[in-house]
Amino acid sequence: MYLCLFITVTLGVYGILLIKPEKNNRMKARVDFFLLDAQAGKEEMVSEEQESFSKRMITPVLLDFKKSFRKRIPGEKEVKIDLKLQKAGNPFGMTAVDFRLVQAVSICLIPMIFAGYGAILHAGNGVTIIFVIVGILVGFFAPHLYLKQKTKARCRIALREFPDVLDLLTVSLEAGLGFDAAVAKVVSKKEGVLAAEFQRCMEEIRLGKTRREALSGIRDRMDVDSIKAFISSVLQAEKLGIGMVRVLRVQSNEVRERRKQRAEEEAMKAPIKMLFPLVLFIFPSLFIVLLGPAVIQFIETFKNG
Repeated sequence: MYLCLFITVTLGVYGILLIKPEKNNRMKARVDFFLLDAQAGKEEMVSEEQESFSKRMITPVLLDFKKSFRKRIPGEKEVKIDLKLQKAGNPFGMTAVDFRLVQAVSICLIPMIFAGYGAILHAGNGVTIIFVIVGILVGFFAPHLYLKQKTKARCRIALREFPDVLDLLTVSLEAGLGFDAAVAKVVSKKEGVLAAEFQRCMEEIRLGKTRREALSGIRDRMDVDSIKAFISSVLQAEKLGIGMVRVLRVQSNEVRERRKQRAEEEAMKAPIKMLFPLVLFIFPSLFIVLLGPAVIQFIETFKNG
C-alpha cells in the first residue's frame, strides 16, 4: 500500500513538473511557425522582385506565342523537322517549333538586310527587288543548309568512331556479356556521337521500347551506310537466332577494311588537292625569286643597248 502511494505521488509531481516545459515548447513552436512562415513569404516576395523583367514578362509571352505557333504546324511536318534535328544532333536544343520560328525570323530579317544593302549601294528599284527576292530565298534555305552541314559533320564523326566502338562491343560479347550489357559497357567507356546514340537506345529500352524499335531509331537518325548495315545485321541475327558474336566479328573486319580503303582514297586525293595552292601561291613566288633577277638584267641590257 505504501509502495503504491509512493509511486502515485512521484508520478503526480513529475507530471506537474512537465506541464510548464511542454507548454513553453508548444508556444515556441507556434511562434516559430508564424515567424518562419512570414519570413518565407518575405523571401518569396524578394525573389520575385529580384527576378529579371524578361523572366517575369517576356518569357511567358514567348511561351504562349510558341504554343499558338505550334498549333499551326501540321503534325507530319513537325515529325519531319524533328527527325532532321535529331540527325543534326539537336543543335542549341531546338525543337521543331523553334526551328520554324528561326526560319520565319530569317525570312523576315535577311530580306530587310539585303534591301538595306541595296539602298546603301544606291541601286535601282529593280535591283533592290532582286536583292529582296534573293534574301527571301536565303532566309528560307539557310536553316536547312545549316542542318545539312551539321548532319554531315556528325556523320563523319560517327564514321570515325564506329570501328573502335564495334571492336569494344565485339570484345564485350566475346567475354560473355549480353548485348544490352555490352552496349552499356560501350556507353560507359566511350564518348562521342555513337556513345550518345547507344545511351539513348538504352534509355528507350528502359522506358518500354523493344530492342528492335530502339535500334531502328539509331538507324533512322544516322545517315551512315556502315552503321545502317550493322544495325540491320544485328536485327536480322536477333530475328533468325544467329550468334551475335560471329555477326559482329564479320562486321568488324568489314568496317576495318572500309576504313583502310577510305584512308588510301584520301591519300590518293592529296596530290590533286595540293596542286591548286602550288599553282596559285608557291609557283609564282618561285618564279619571282628565280626569274626576277634575270628579267631585271634583260631590261637593263636592252636599255643600255
